[in-house]
Amino acid sequence: MTRLFLRAATVRAFVRHPLSLAIVATLASLGTSCAHAQSTAVRTDAALPPVTITGNPLGTTDLIAPTEGYSGAALLLRSKSTLGETLDGTPGVSSSYFGPNASRPIIRGLDGDRVRILQNSGASVDASGLSNDHAVPSDPISMERIEVLRGPGALMYGGSAVGGVVNVIDNRIPQERLLDANGGVSGKLNLEAASGDAARSGAVLLETGTDRFALHADAFTRRSGDVAVPIALACEKPGAPTVANAICNSSAQTQGGALGGSVFFGHSRVGASVSSYSSNYGTVAEDAVTIGMRSNRVALEWDVDLLPGWIQNVKVRASQTDYQHTEYEGTEPGTVFKNTGNDVRITARHAKIGAWQGVLGLQSEAVRFSANGTEAFAPYSRTVQHAVFAFEELPLDWGRLSLGARLESVQVDSEGNPLVARFIPASRSFQPRSLALGALWNTAPGWQLTTNLAYTERAPKDYELFADGPHIATHAYEVGNNQAVLEQSTNMDIGAQWKSGHHTFKVSAFVNQFTNYLSQQATGVLRDTEGNGAEGVGVTDNGSGQSLESGGVADILPEYVYTQVPARFTGIEASGKLRLLDTGQTLDLELRADWVRATNTTTGQWLPRIAPVRLGASLVWAQGPWSARLDANHSQAQTNGPAGQLASQSYTLVNAAFSYRQQMGTNTALWFARLDNANDVLAYSATSILTQSAPGKAPLPGRSLKVGLQLAF
Repeated sequence: MTRLFLRAATVRAFVRHPLSLAIVATLASLGTSCAHAQSTAVRTDAALPPVTITGNPLGTTDLIAPTEGYSGAALLLRSKSTLGETLDGTPGVSSSYFGPNASRPIIRGLDGDRVRILQNSGASVDASGLSNDHAVPSDPISMERIEVLRGPGALMYGGSAVGGVVNVIDNRIPQERLLDANGGVSGKLNLEAASGDAARSGAVLLETGTDRFALHADAFTRRSGDVAVPIALACEKPGAPTVANAICNSSAQTQGGALGGSVFFGHSRVGASVSSYSSNYGTVAEDAVTIGMRSNRVALEWDVDLLPGWIQNVKVRASQTDYQHTEYEGTEPGTVFKNTGNDVRITARHAKIGAWQGVLGLQSEAVRFSANGTEAFAPYSRTVQHAVFAFEELPLDWGRLSLGARLESVQVDSEGNPLVARFIPASRSFQPRSLALGALWNTAPGWQLTTNLAYTERAPKDYELFADGPHIATHAYEVGNNQAVLEQSTNMDIGAQWKSGHHTFKVSAFVNQFTNYLSQQATGVLRDTEGNGAEGVGVTDNGSGQSLESGGVADILPEYVYTQVPARFTGIEASGKLRLLDTGQTLDLELRADWVRATNTTTGQWLPRIAPVRLGASLVWAQGPWSARLDANHSQAQTNGPAGQLASQSYTLVNAAFSYRQQMGTNTALWFARLDNANDVLAYSATSILTQSAPGKAPLPGRSLKVGLQLAF
């Protein structure tokens, strides 16, 4: 079993937080009162299948906003070692691929802190938005479900969700009571092995309880070696072969786990969990640099239903996260990044006002960041954000209307750095406002049309304001813009979907117009790692963002400054399924496609790292307990980009999967195998910064066979 720990200081800090104390007291008093008032009520919906809820807090499954969800076998068969790669290929979603150990989802061309990653609808605090080589501290092997919300419907989660929301759901705080009053034990066991990186992984989940309480425990571990690729690559990592068909320094070791539980009082539930995640992995961009990461999280939840009066339901989500990672140069510790944060989110569903129904919400976040070492390109900082929001919906004979609004107050303070003189204390405050309108029409039997329109404002992040230093992972000297104003955008999408029996089709078109998009712009200036100008040393910037070296002078970096420019993102996403055979066995043809165009509207020049046109097709066969699928995914060449950006070539990846579900008494075993990149194609991601900063160094993984067993008991 993986070691699970949580520092006592973390727990004490959370418990002593004044807002936390108020919440705990409220939970206890309201939970007790609900128990007395409604002690005879018992929930009967525990057996209902999971539904996508991120796009609508009212629980409506017929969603206006474009949404995708993965769970069960579908999630198991597509899961990779990172969140970004697991979701890559979903229409409208690509990955910031920084080798096999670090990637974030990119939604509709927007990445970084324009895509909000949530954990059980609460904040996920880490440093993955700061740099592409920083991993998201969440392993797909421990996830129950992933929900992806695209477009304007993400407004309730703030300006940092202008691109979309990815909600990772793990049930570590049980949501439903067990109907077995004897308190039986259920769970899952996952075992997996892969050939391409010699990966071995395992996970175990146990749950027990009665109609009064529920307990959860899980643990997982993953170990992998360097990832095999179809080309021989050089490697300078000590102890590794100097040339091999593998990505140098791409091995990893990850482990984590959690303990959680809930207590039920009639229609009220109080729950808590503690979780831990740690990972040691190679950064790929530098052969001898590794990252040692750990993240500890405490979470509290409180739900109460069927309240008398105008407020009918209240949900409270609160968490504290203590995140740290150290970048090692060989065996010597280099830069240490720390991020600690508290998050509280309260939503209250109100009684109907006429035909209108909706929720009101409050959210508060406080995050403190620090970086010490040679790659401390951003100062110590503290960001405090408070927000109020509302979501309202009006059912109509022909469909539904939805309205949303969010008001925020954001304070970003640079606290300098006692070890780095160039960081100067400073402070900025912002008041972002966001509004959204959505509509759904049931136009004909089987047909629905949707549209969403939103105006969103996003406060710049601390590093966008105050960065000033060498960012070795991206091979750039980054400079913030402390005069940046709110990033403003108008976003619209129009969609249509059709369903007839097993046949389905849906398509969405979108446009996001930014008045002042914050983009990193090359200035043509060269600097050394101390920030000094490097002109006159015989080095010429080739515009690619590469680390340059000439005449014995190393670590000369091109300067990139956060600059606000007008920008427009447009695109189309489409997917469909056609039942070809339904005679005791089924055969489906699945099709998908997406396209994004993103330009600086002043210059007409493309923005960097935009996914090319992508096309996909799958044949999915099933008969009884057997199933199989064959996928072909094609990415066209990406020749558009800023001046100096290298083009990426087109490629087609062929994947296959097979599964067999075996009943073993009251237990169920799912045996599965997946073959990735069966044609062993050499491919480079157009959305990976490595394709520009370290061309040829980190292609997509080559052929790999993964086999596994999931046992449910």
